[in-house]
Amino acid sequence: MTKPPKAKPLLQDADKPVRSRPRRPRDPTQPNLLLDPMPNRIDPCLALLKPKPPKGPQWAFEVKWDGYRLSVHVEPTGIRILTRGGHDWTHRFPAIQQAALWLPVGTAILDGEAVVLDEQGRSDFGLLQQSLGGRGGKKVSKEAIFMVFDLLYFDGHDLRNSELDVRRHLLEDLVPAEGKGDIRLSEEIEADGDQLLVSACEHGLEGIIAKRLDSPYRSGRVGDWLKIKCVQSDSFVIVGYEKSTAARGQIGSLLLAARKGDGLVYAGSVGTGFKERDALQLRVMMEKITLKTPPLPYTGARKNVVWIQPALIAEIEYRAWTDDGKLRHASYKGLRDVQDNAAIYEVD
Repeated sequence: MTKPPKAKPLLQDADKPVRSRPRRPRDPTQPNLLLDPMPNRIDPCLALLKPKPPKGPQWAFEVKWDGYRLSVHVEPTGIRILTRGGHDWTHRFPAIQQAALWLPVGTAILDGEAVVLDEQGRSDFGLLQQSLGGRGGKKVSKEAIFMVFDLLYFDGHDLRNSELDVRRHLLEDLVPAEGKGDIRLSEEIEADGDQLLVSACEHGLEGIIAKRLDSPYRSGRVGDWLKIKCVQSDSFVIVGYEKSTAARGQIGSLLLAARKGDGLVYAGSVGTGFKERDALQLRVMMEKITLKTPPLPYTGARKNVVWIQPALIAEIEYRAWTDDGKLRHASYKGLRDVQDNAAIYEVD
């Protein structure tokens, strides 16, 4: 079981033993309800990026977690853990799998995020990547925990048409607040959105999520869920790198691209955030997919550029955009795995 971090502004009562609750016997006076077929897979509801938190009592707030979106299926035959793209990663999260077996429920689909926490209790995408062995790695993560924030199917009943408030009520009964196991509840926070965002940024978090309490669960980016970030972080395609004999891994900077329609457009470069191991792994991967010509229109004046096939997707943190559409103050966070099905940033 994952050990809690030493300092934990987001976590409490870490010394209490983790115990799964006993399964509740069925009340024989309860009528038998028709059962809904259990979906094999559900496309996730995605949060729409907004610059400011929404106002009004119809909105609930949570911390924004920085990891891999997963759905955990508790089925009669066992546990399945699926990525956002539908790939089976059960074998890569054995602790989460075991914790799901202990849940007091016969069948369920839980929606959440696999994360690794730093010593301050903050989710760290780089630490999660390391625990899995990097992009394309085959390692089993012993450090990842599952922060669950929605319940889509529960004991034979499809909950997607139920309001979020109802789904959360059932979820909080299934996964109690302030739990310290490998499946933990992403708690709703009663606060003014603007004040919560300020507090989240002061604690070094990525941002917050706002969700409509009266909304059903709808797949895709439909606006029922909103994300408000402290620092911008998005996925970009690596299209080349600038050689440097002085830099780690001989990578001076990575050249990045965003999507525009059916093609790619140059979005600037990133030259910070690399650890030595990151740079060396990147160099090995990029040397296998080099190109003689740029894979996109490029009119820059950079020297010693090695172009590569647009096959690697990097998560990049940045502060803003320049007037000519380039990233400002960019920092490398890690590579996204293809099976994570990360959404590449799109420009108009």
